[in-house]
Amino acid sequence: MPGYCAFCLGPAAAGKPWCRACYAGLPHHRHACLQCGDVLKVNESRRCGRCLKSPPPFEATHVPWRYEGDIAATMQRFKFQADRRAGHLLAALMDEGLDSLSFAAPVGVLMPVPLHVSRARERGFDQTAWLARQLAARRGWQLLEAQRLRATPSQRDLDRRARRRNVAGAFRVPYALPETVILFDDVMTTGATFASLAQACRDAGASKISVLAVARTPSRDHRIC
Repeated sequence: MPGYCAFCLGPAAAGKPWCRACYAGLPHHRHACLQCGDVLKVNESRRCGRCLKSPPPFEATHVPWRYEGDIAATMQRFKFQADRRAGHLLAALMDEGLDSLSFAAPVGVLMPVPLHVSRARERGFDQTAWLARQLAARRGWQLLEAQRLRATPSQRDLDRRARRRNVAGAFRVPYALPETVILFDDVMTTGATFASLAQACRDAGASKISVLAVARTPSRDHRIC
């Protein structure tokens, strides 16, 4: 409803689909590893120990929200109920969140993590591709596409190692890429899917790869203590 906050239905801030109080109360993703985006422990600085020991094949992660509370509820309405209003709200939150992170894209090239065609048919749409189109339109970015070679089982109940095995070699980019590419997904958990797609991008010629996601699920061993 125009003029009303999407969360509390009170008066919205000027030009925004939320009020200032609800926006401030959302689960902002702060104090995160610059490379993988996971929550940092209090004794870690800039990069987590995992990235220092075994860095992923991408240089930076930019995720403005945690997958909790109203962000998780909005994502679930969009992803599993195809709630278009929730989708537009997520796109606006992603755009606003990137500004709060002072994100500046070196080039306007965005590649969403592709959903396998069988999964897209089952769900009725590709939620990540839809959000990527909205974000690209807002930011004036070019969209690139990758191919998902197989329908991998859901990552939901898999641990970190199993997730890496599950998506290893799952993607292909059948054309030469520019040097810098930005990957995009709706939710980031361990980063295994991003790592697999990033490797496919490196095989296609990209050398500077960063990742974006709307929300991040903090790993169990990187929660703030």
